[in-house]
Amino acid sequence: MGIKHLNSDAHVDEILEILEEDAGVIIDDVLTKDQLNNITQDIHPFLGNTREGKDEFTGFKTKRVGALMARSPECRNLALDPLINEVSKRFLEPHGEGYQLHFTSAINIGPGETQQILHRDRGVWGGYIPRKIETQLSTVWAITDFTKENGATQLVPGSHKWNKNREPTDEEIDYAEMNAGSVFIYTGSVMHAGGNNISDENRMGVFIHYAPSWLRQEENQYLSCPPEIAKTLDPELRSLMGYSKGGYVLGFFTDPYDKEGKLESVSPEKIFGDSADKFENLTTPDKLVKESS
Repeated sequence: MGIKHLNSDAHVDEILEILEEDAGVIIDDVLTKDQLNNITQDIHPFLGNTREGKDEFTGFKTKRVGALMARSPECRNLALDPLINEVSKRFLEPHGEGYQLHFTSAINIGPGETQQILHRDRGVWGGYIPRKIETQLSTVWAITDFTKENGATQLVPGSHKWNKNREPTDEEIDYAEMNAGSVFIYTGSVMHAGGNNISDENRMGVFIHYAPSWLRQEENQYLSCPPEIAKTLDPELRSLMGYSKGGYVLGFFTDPYDKEGKLESVSPEKIFGDSADKFENLTTPDKLVKESS
């Protein structure tokens, strides 16, 4: 019993096998000290101006910083991590073509925070249904050490296979204890929660979640990172965020300034020049922002 740990060179098949059985696994020591420092520096200015939560779920001593793709260059690298994306692809795409970035947030649990209620993330789409289709793959990147004392994420391994009303015993709850630089991977169907922080230190993690392309994202990436910022990002990241089609017609783009009606159905990539376009006068992100302001 307990959350299994793998080395940073773990194979995708091994990760998927553990996720199928337990719905949670830790990959140890993935990030360098420089990467951790970069993330801390990226997030620190926003963390200082962020208020704590206002209820027991969000936490009265917990701060959350979102819009990480717009705010943190190093977090963009985390979102594009090759191993995580291969796992996401293999885990999510059996249920539909494509996957996307679903949620990004830096969560800092302060001393004195109480335990969050155990929950399943797939509840954002209307509650828990015993899994037939997995709707989410989540990562928690440890920016500080995660310990049981400072609020390490709680997990109930195997609870993704339970019926709706089964509650865990204390012995069935484990803690994602890991060194800074490690990443905890879990699924949208497993019961988990932020732990209580009885230490005198902060526990900070970067949460980056993925979902099938055909589902509504929890974090609206188009508002969190609008076109004038997105145009500066790597095309692969833009596509992952949803500036792309999630299937044959999902997410097409119509240029509202096309007076000749040439562009009724356009892939969003074309507004950035990420894909071939036979029309030369396609509206640019700069023009869209300027003319709509």
